[in-house]
Amino acid sequence: MKIWTKAAALLVLMLLVAFWQRANIVEQLLPQIMARAMQQDTGASLEDGLHVALCGAGGPLYDPKRSAPCVLIQAGDTLLMVDAGSGSARNIGRLGFNVGALELLLLTHFHSDHIDGLGELALTRWVRTANTRPLPVIGPEGVTEVVAGFNVAYEQDQRYRHEHHGDRVAPLAGAGMTATAFIAPPMGSPRDIFQRGDLRIEMFSVEHQPVEPAVGYRIYYKDRSMVISGDTRASVNVQEMAKGVDLLVHEALSSELVAMMGEAAQSAGNAVLHKIAADIPDYHTTPVEVAHIAAQARVGQLLFYHVVPALPAPGMDQLFMLGVEDVFPNAVLGKDGTLVSLPAGSEDIVTRELIY
Repeated sequence: MKIWTKAAALLVLMLLVAFWQRANIVEQLLPQIMARAMQQDTGASLEDGLHVALCGAGGPLYDPKRSAPCVLIQAGDTLLMVDAGSGSARNIGRLGFNVGALELLLLTHFHSDHIDGLGELALTRWVRTANTRPLPVIGPEGVTEVVAGFNVAYEQDQRYRHEHHGDRVAPLAGAGMTATAFIAPPMGSPRDIFQRGDLRIEMFSVEHQPVEPAVGYRIYYKDRSMVISGDTRASVNVQEMAKGVDLLVHEALSSELVAMMGEAAQSAGNAVLHKIAADIPDYHTTPVEVAHIAAQARVGQLLFYHVVPALPAPGMDQLFMLGVEDVFPNAVLGKDGTLVSLPAGSEDIVTRELIY
């Protein structure tokens, strides 16, 4: 018995020594690790071109691989973003981009999962680099009211942070957001909404009834181009706007998986979720429908985002993509951290993951 007691005591001592050694190593390395993390800037390391990173590839439901909608775009030296679902600001940091460098936010429509990260995004951008200009937000009519609401909600927080940190961190001139609204253009008639040097952005209307207005965006940088659909049912207008672009970033809903979810909800006695599952397919696009749009538009690559439903279980990714490859082989099922690079002066399309 005494032998076992001594052995146990020796084991505990060895574990304590190992723990102390590990803690000591961590303590020595941690300042270097923290400094490197603070210096990281994925955007600055990218070559000249158009780069698209998913800071949120999912929809309203929790998915461990996909946060709410957020698309980060680096066009030359300009960092912009489309939609700001919850967790956007934190995911931008996870991807290694500098949220303080964000110069423009585009909103597609005002469903909660596309805007509920606005407050945190504007706040984080403000204090990350002591911005002296509020975040410019462009969207269809209604964006002015949405932005004003978030500004009011964060007004007291802005005052607290300025009183605590001063202009060195939180200059009041840069707090919050400013809004510019455009009337959603008629189908088939995109509207120029932004131009700076080699960067040009157009707004076009999509079909997401009863949600109106709802828009998508076509973005050009030098000789590269992309379209982001926003939320929409299968739309001829999206197909027309996407003709010949290098990259189509399109939402998708698997009607088969949503039907399974509805049946499970009914079996579980969840009438609300059953009703949601019955309602949502009519204003989204199935993966195969998206593949047909990409094929007809002859795009270079298709990237799925706003993936519905969530795909947490093994094998669900394959079910979601079933039939897509037969129609359009060059398709990628996006997740948080998917980065597609379109270098200027080249026809290359390079896809990689920033989060593993």
